[in-house]
Amino acid sequence: MAHIEQDRPAPMSNPLSQIRMQIMWNRLIAIVEEQAQTLIRCSFSTTVREAGDLSAGIFDPQGRMLAQAVTGTPGHVNSMATGVLHFLDEYPIDTMSPGDSYLTNDPWLTSGHLHDITVVTPAFHRGKPVALFAATIHVVDIGGRGLGTDGRQVFEEGFSIPIMPLARKGTMNEDFLKILRANNREPVQVEGDLFSCAAASEDGCRRLVEMMEEFGLADLDDLGNHIIDTSRTAMLHAIEALPRGTFRNEITIDGYEAPVTVKAAMTISDSGIHVDYAGTSGPSQFAINVVLNYTAAYTCFGARCCIAPDVPNNYGSMSTITVSAPPDTILNVQRPAPVAARHIVGHITADAMIGCLHKAMAGGLQAESGGGWNPMMRGSGWFGNTSRIWENYLFYSGGMGARPNKDGLTTTQFPSGVRIIPIEAAEAITPLLFWRKELLPDSGGAGKYRGGLSQVLEIGSATDSPISVQAMFDRVEHPARGRNGGLPGKPGKLTRVKRNTLLTAKGQHQISSDDALRLELPGGGGIGSPLERRPEAVVEDVAEGYVTAQAACDIYGVVLNEDGTLDRTATAMLRSEMVKIGRDGPATA
Repeated sequence: MAHIEQDRPAPMSNPLSQIRMQIMWNRLIAIVEEQAQTLIRCSFSTTVREAGDLSAGIFDPQGRMLAQAVTGTPGHVNSMATGVLHFLDEYPIDTMSPGDSYLTNDPWLTSGHLHDITVVTPAFHRGKPVALFAATIHVVDIGGRGLGTDGRQVFEEGFSIPIMPLARKGTMNEDFLKILRANNREPVQVEGDLFSCAAASEDGCRRLVEMMEEFGLADLDDLGNHIIDTSRTAMLHAIEALPRGTFRNEITIDGYEAPVTVKAAMTISDSGIHVDYAGTSGPSQFAINVVLNYTAAYTCFGARCCIAPDVPNNYGSMSTITVSAPPDTILNVQRPAPVAARHIVGHITADAMIGCLHKAMAGGLQAESGGGWNPMMRGSGWFGNTSRIWENYLFYSGGMGARPNKDGLTTTQFPSGVRIIPIEAAEAITPLLFWRKELLPDSGGAGKYRGGLSQVLEIGSATDSPISVQAMFDRVEHPARGRNGGLPGKPGKLTRVKRNTLLTAKGQHQISSDDALRLELPGGGGIGSPLERRPEAVVEDVAEGYVTAQAACDIYGVVLNEDGTLDRTATAMLRSEMVKIGRDGPATA
């Protein structure tokens, strides 16, 4: 190593070249991705290990995010980007020591509800704090009512953790862990996931020191400033291509006690983008409310993924987008409002941004998406050789909206991006039995470009004990809308299978051991008139089971022969007749 040391430039003695900066920037991204993968490999819960409901990132000593892991969700990483500043307010970095870690699940400081825990760990190089590693994970339980929509105050929703030490100089805070275990239905999983956060941060710190030694860095000041300045400049350059002005969009979803309308006004100027949610529906008395930092997280994601998806997500690029929402709206609720199921409304802000930019960007953007349905399952009784209370948070996806020149993605979580928990993983750790999981035909909104399909699942108990489900679903009364003549996606539906009874999309339901829960998820909206879709594409959809032959005829005006091939003459006649009477298909797909 001696000759390498001699060949290395003196640390920061000269401005680093663009190539050298880019290499180190990419190295930081690799480091935080390894942090995320370590967290996944070490985690105890399927929420983190299988679904990837987490985030990981590195911050400079001022609390500015320099790089984030590719693995993870926008809601976690973008709210964590502002949340680290609160940690530094409580524990200034010069008071931290090697081996320290700090945590909180305060919804108003980090990710919007008590089930998300953020852990922050300082990194030291040559005795000096040079960076902070942060990770946010969704834990399977945090006590209280559990994850659901029925809480009336945040105090009912679980165990609240103020910003406090998780570890001091490498020793875990056992007093805190005792309290956590005493307030948890799944103490092993939750405590194990926190230890996984500590292990992941330790990996990140070790890799960062190796990098700094390799490149002869005493600190990250120059590199951090370069990353932030370059990203901000690139983002502003992308915004320059957009027309100036204010572009508005509004979306109405089911809500709980009443429909919720999100009204967004996006103002594009030379200095960046500002989004204001004035006029949005007021707070709910139930737990579908959203705190402002979570609103900003998905607002920023929805705008950035359309305007400049190739610009890295960090303090610099995010600083070009600002968000405001009056405190009397559901998107900026004040303590102690209930917020456990904040994702129901919070995720809609991404679609709201796409709707605004659809009016500003040439060629338009994708239609609205069906979103994810994430049931929280709970039960008690004998499972294996143990009688216990169990919890499991499942992730399932509706269809994404059609794109301007392509069909929508099928069964894809948008905008959260979490992965789906495999049936085998869920059945291995809980007494759940999956009777059915398949694509739902005709669920994608019809159009020149079809919306993504959703899915249908049937889930029951594998034992004699009933199961409880916390329903946190939407798009039942207000399906995902299409664009430019495209039809809406199929609305969602929740029922008991054997009793064939319709269930409300929000609230707690009991499923007896001799019955099962059926979830029919909502599909994505279509783009363009269904009569503009290529007949050959419709024939292929029917062959694949995506569209029924009846829908092909009634909605797309495509007639098939008995052998499933295209009847071109009958199709041409039917489409001509449908055009004459001004029929582009029924109101819903």
